[in-house]
Amino acid sequence: MARHHPEPDSGIESLSADEHELETSCEDSTGGAGELPAGEGSSGSGSGSPSSSSNSSSEDDSDTEESDTGRSDEEQEKKESQPVCSESGEDCLPHCEHCRKENVQREQVTPRRLSGEQYLMKLDAEGTYECSVTGLIFDVTKAVTINYSLLSWSKYAGLVEPPWVVGGPLFDVRCEAPSALTSIAFPHSLCLGDGGSHPAFKVLHIKGAGAAIEPSMDFSASHVRWLVSSLSPVGPLIRSEEPLLYHGAVVLYKAIDDDPSLLFRVYVATNNDSFIKDISRAVKHSKKKFIKIDKPPVCQKLLQNGKRYRLICEPEAEINPEEIEFVDGSLLKLKSYIEVYFEKPDDFTLSLVELDSDAVVWKAKLRESVKRRKSTNSFSEEEKHCNKKQRSNNYTDGIKTRSLLTDQQLMVIAKLFGVEWKEIAIECLQMEMKDIQQIQANEEVVNIQKFLMLSKWREREQSNGTAQALCNRLREKVSYEIVQALEGFLAE
Repeated sequence: MARHHPEPDSGIESLSADEHELETSCEDSTGGAGELPAGEGSSGSGSGSPSSSSNSSSEDDSDTEESDTGRSDEEQEKKESQPVCSESGEDCLPHCEHCRKENVQREQVTPRRLSGEQYLMKLDAEGTYECSVTGLIFDVTKAVTINYSLLSWSKYAGLVEPPWVVGGPLFDVRCEAPSALTSIAFPHSLCLGDGGSHPAFKVLHIKGAGAAIEPSMDFSASHVRWLVSSLSPVGPLIRSEEPLLYHGAVVLYKAIDDDPSLLFRVYVATNNDSFIKDISRAVKHSKKKFIKIDKPPVCQKLLQNGKRYRLICEPEAEINPEEIEFVDGSLLKLKSYIEVYFEKPDDFTLSLVELDSDAVVWKAKLRESVKRRKSTNSFSEEEKHCNKKQRSNNYTDGIKTRSLLTDQQLMVIAKLFGVEWKEIAIECLQMEMKDIQQIQANEEVVNIQKFLMLSKWREREQSNGTAQALCNRLREKVSYEIVQALEGFLAE
C-alpha cells in the first residue's frame, strides 16, 4: 500500500456511551430502513442508533441485483460505457483520473458468497490478499479462513461525532485464528487527488455497547490500513480541513405495477457499499415494488458536500425535487432520492448536472426494452422474479407442470450441496433419517444420493415441488450459490 503520513496522534479516542442508552436506541433502529424524497430529512445528523451487540456477522436481506435489459441492449450499453465492476455490482467505478495511481500487485481472491451479504475466504498461505468483491485487503501470517459481512453505518450513527465523518464501508470481520490476521485495509470513498491532500484517517472500532476511534497504520488513494487489535465491526473515518471530494454513484430503480405510466427513483450516493446496501434495503421495504435498472452508476465528476445538483430528463418528465444538495448519507436512516414520473412512456435520457458549472456528472439513456409493462408479456428477469404469482403457467390436470423442478435442475442443486446435506434434508425438507440411509445403501455416488433425496422431496410435494417452494425452505440454511441457482430457475 502506498503510504501517506498518518496523523501524529496515535492514541485511542474513547467514544464509549452509556450502555442503557445504547440498548434503548438500538430498539429504535431495528425496523426496516425508511426513505424520503430529497429535501425531506436529507440533511443533519443521522437518526440511526448503534446496535447493543457487535456479534452479529450479517445483516438481513441480500442485495443481489439482476439486469432487466435485453441482451442486445446490454451489448449496446457496453459500447456506451464500460466501467470496471466488482462481482457485487455495487463498486463499479473505473480508476479516477484525479487519484494517484498505485502500482501495487496483490493476489486477488474471489470469496464464497453466503446469504445475508456474508463472505467466506479461505487463504492457503501467508501473504496479502484482496477480496475481488468488497475490496478488503487482508494481511495474514498463515493459512486461515476469514468470514466477513457488510454492515450499515446508520445503525451506529450515534457513535460517529464531528469532526469525524464516514470514510468508507463498515465491515464485521471474523477469523478462525485471530492472531493470524495482522492488518485489514478498508476501501474508502474519498478522492485524494494526486497525493497532495493530507486528511486524517482513523477507524471506528465498535466494541459491545461502545466504540473507540483507533489510529490507522497508513492510507493510500484507495484504502485505509488498520492494525488488527480485536475483531468486531470496524470502518474508516476521516477528518479534513479541506472540502471533501467523493467518488460517487447514481443508483436507479423503477416501480413495478399495472399503471401504464412510469415511476423511477434516482439515488445519488458516495462510492460506499454500506450506503448503497442501505439504499437497496430501503427500496425493498417500501410499499411499492421496485427493480434496479442496470445502468452504469459511474459519476464522471467528483461529488462535493454542500454542492447542488440538478436532474434533467429529455424528453421532459415530472421530477421532484429537481435540485438536491449533496451530503454523504451514510449515517442517515432515511435515504433521500429524486422521483421521476412519466405519464406517457417513451425512450428518454437522464442527466445529473452540477448546478454552478453545468457540468454533466452522470448520464444514462433508457430504452423501450427497459420499460415494457407486464401487459406486453415481455418481462425482465427480475420482473419475473418479483411477480412470480402473476405469471401464467400451463396446467395439466390442474397441476402447474411448467413450474415443477426437472431432474436436470435437481441435479444442479444436488451438486451444490456440501457435506451438510443430510442435516439440511432433515431440518428443512422434513426428510427422515431412515429414508436417507436407504438411499445411501442403494447408491454409492454421493451426488446421486443428494439427487435422490431431492427427487423424493419433489415426489412428496407433488404440485408444490417447485423452485420457489424449495428456495423458501432452504434459503436460510444453504449457500448463496444454491439460492442463486433456484432463483435462476424461477426466471426461466
